[in-house]
Amino acid sequence: MSQPPSQPPQQPGFGPPQEPSQPPAPPAQPPQEPADQPSPQSSAQPSPQSSAQASPSQPSQPPAGGPDLSKAPQPGYGYPQAPGTPPPSAPPAAPQGPGYGYPQQPPAAGYGYPGQQPGPYGQQPQQPGAYGHPQPGAYGQQAYGQQAYGQQGYGYPQPPTMPMQPQPPQGGGRKVNAQLAIIVSAVVAIALIVGGGVWYASSGKDDDKKTTANGGDGKEEKNGEGGGGSGGSSSGGAAREKAPADTSSKVLFQVPAPKVPEGVSTVTTSGSWLTDTVYAKSGLAEVVGYDRAKGTEKWTLALPGPVCSATAHVTGDNKTAIVHKAQMPTKENPQSCTQVTLIDLEAGKQLWSKNAKSGTMPINFNNVTLSGPTVAAGSTSGGAAWDIATGKQLWAPKTSDACFDSGYGGGAKLVAVRKCGSYDQRQLHIQTVDPKTGNVISEYKMDEGIEYAAVVSTDPLVVAADVGDSAGDGSGISDFFSIDNKTGKLRTRISAPGEDFAARCDAIYKLEDCTALTVGNDRLYIATEEHEGGGESYVQTNEIVAFDLATGKQTGQRADAGDGYDLVPLRMDGGNVIAYKRPPYDKGGQIVSIDGGTFKQTVLMENPATDAVRSVETRMSPTSAEILYSQGGLYMSKVFASDFTTKDKEYLVIAFGTG
Repeated sequence: MSQPPSQPPQQPGFGPPQEPSQPPAPPAQPPQEPADQPSPQSSAQPSPQSSAQASPSQPSQPPAGGPDLSKAPQPGYGYPQAPGTPPPSAPPAAPQGPGYGYPQQPPAAGYGYPGQQPGPYGQQPQQPGAYGHPQPGAYGQQAYGQQAYGQQGYGYPQPPTMPMQPQPPQGGGRKVNAQLAIIVSAVVAIALIVGGGVWYASSGKDDDKKTTANGGDGKEEKNGEGGGGSGGSSSGGAAREKAPADTSSKVLFQVPAPKVPEGVSTVTTSGSWLTDTVYAKSGLAEVVGYDRAKGTEKWTLALPGPVCSATAHVTGDNKTAIVHKAQMPTKENPQSCTQVTLIDLEAGKQLWSKNAKSGTMPINFNNVTLSGPTVAAGSTSGGAAWDIATGKQLWAPKTSDACFDSGYGGGAKLVAVRKCGSYDQRQLHIQTVDPKTGNVISEYKMDEGIEYAAVVSTDPLVVAADVGDSAGDGSGISDFFSIDNKTGKLRTRISAPGEDFAARCDAIYKLEDCTALTVGNDRLYIATEEHEGGGESYVQTNEIVAFDLATGKQTGQRADAGDGYDLVPLRMDGGNVIAYKRPPYDKGGQIVSIDGGTFKQTVLMENPATDAVRSVETRMSPTSAEILYSQGGLYMSKVFASDFTTKDKEYLVIAFGTG
C-alpha cells in the first residue's frame, strides 16, 4: 500500500507545507509546500446542497464598453489596445520586456494562493535573484511555482503587452547567450543542431516506419480527444483530427478576467476541460460550463472556496476532479486546500466532496488526478484515494509509515511518487499501483538526492526530474526516466539540458503539470529552445524532436516551427502530435498535426492576424496557459487572475473555431 505517515500539526499560513524530517540548515532549495494544518475553520465541510448553489453567472461576453473580439470587424474598433504595426523597414522582433510570451508580473500571495513561510526551523527563504531560484512576489513573499529564468516562471499571470515598435529581442524568457546563438545559427544552415551533447538530425528514414502506438489502453479521454492537458500521452487508436476545407479561424467567444477581491492580488483559476458540448473553466470560487461554439453559459457550479489545483483527465462519462478550499480565505485566515470534489462536466453538478486526515487534521492537498475508477490526491502528509462512483475512501495515510505519497499521475495507469527518508537522504520511489486498492504493482527507486519528480506519462511510464539541480533554468527538468510499468526496471535515461530544450514541469506541487512535451508511439516528443532562424536577422524559431523511450536516442525526426514561430507539442492524436505554433509579430497562431512517422505538418487552424486578436492570443503563453484543441475548436485560458491594471482589457478565456 502506498500509505504515508502522519505529520505533526502546523499552523496554516500563506506558505507551503514544510517537508517532514528536514535538517536545520539544508542547501538552497525550491519553496516548501503549503502547510498541511488548516485553521479550525478549514475543517468545516460544505454541504453538497450549499456548494452546488449557482452564483451569479459570469458573462461570457464583455460588459458594455468592452471589446468583443468575436464580433468586431475592424482591428482596433472595440478591441483591446494592441501593439502598433511596425514600419516596413523595421525587422520583426519579439516584444520588449522580461520575456517573449512568458509571464511578467509576479503575484503576491493572497486569495486562493499559497505564499511563503520561513524555511525549516526558521531558516530564511532563498534570497531573490539567485539563479534558478524563485523570485519574490509582492510584500516580500515568494511566489508559488515561480522560477528564476530571466523572468517569472510558468503558471503566473502576465500583464498586458504595451504598445511598442518592434525591436531586436532583449534576452527573452529562454536562456540563449550570444555564443550559443551564433553556434546554433551556423549549425541550422546544415540542418544540424548540436548542444550539450545532443544531436538534432533532420531526417531518420529507418525510424519513420515506427508508427505503432505502444502507450495507452485504447480508450480515449474526452479532454482534448485523447491525452488532454499538457504533456498527455498517446491513447492509441487512429488520429481523429482532420484539416477542414478552410483552416482560417474566427474568435468564437471570450471571457473577461474575473475581478479579484479587494486587498488581494492573485487568484488561482486552474482547470479547463472539454466534452462534446461543453467547455468548462475554473473561475473565482466557481466552475462555469460554456457552450463550445457560442460561449453562452450552460451552468455555473459555485464552490465554498477557490480552486487550488485540478486534473486535466476526464472520464469517458465526463467526470473530473478538483481540489479547493473549504471556505473563502481572508488575510488573517488563508485556509488550506482540503476538499477533493468530483464534478459532472456535462450536467454542471458536484457529485461528492471529501477530505482526508493525517492524524486528526485535514490534509492540505497539492495535487489531484484520476485513473480508472479512482480519484487520488497527494500532499506532504501523504496521499488518499476515493471511489469515483460512490465517494468511498479507498486509502489514507498511515501514521506509522516512514514514507508518504507526495502525489500521483493518472490516466491509463495510476502512478505514485513516494518519498522516503529524511531530507538529506531522500529517495523517490516511482510506483505503479492498483487504483482500487493502492497495492504496489511495480516500483523503481531513483537515486538518493533527487527531491522531486514529475509524471510525464503513466503508460508508457515516463518521469522527469532535475537531478542535482543541474537544469539551471528553472524548468524542473534535467533528465527523463523511461521505466517499465510491469517490472519497475529503468528502460533508459534521457538527458535534456535546459539550454537545449524548452519543456517545463512543476514537480514540486502538481506533478502532472508539464508543458512543451508529449508522449506517444513509445517516444518522447519535446520542443527545443528558441534560437536564431535561418532567414531574417533577429527572427527566432525552434523545433520538435523525438526520443525513443526504449533506447534513449533521438529518432532523427524533426518538425521545424518556421521563422518567427515557436512550436509546442500539446498532446497526442492517435499516432500524431497535435502542436500549437505561437506566431510572429505579423501572423496568427496555428494548430498543426504532425504525422508520427513522416513528421509532415498539416495545418488544422490558423487564427486571425489582426493586432487586436493577436494581443489577446499572445498573452496566453503555451508554457503557462491551458491550451485545449479538439474538432476545430481552440480554447486558451489563464491559470491566474490578477489585480494588475492596464488600459487593455484582460481575458480569462479566448476561443477560436473553424468552419
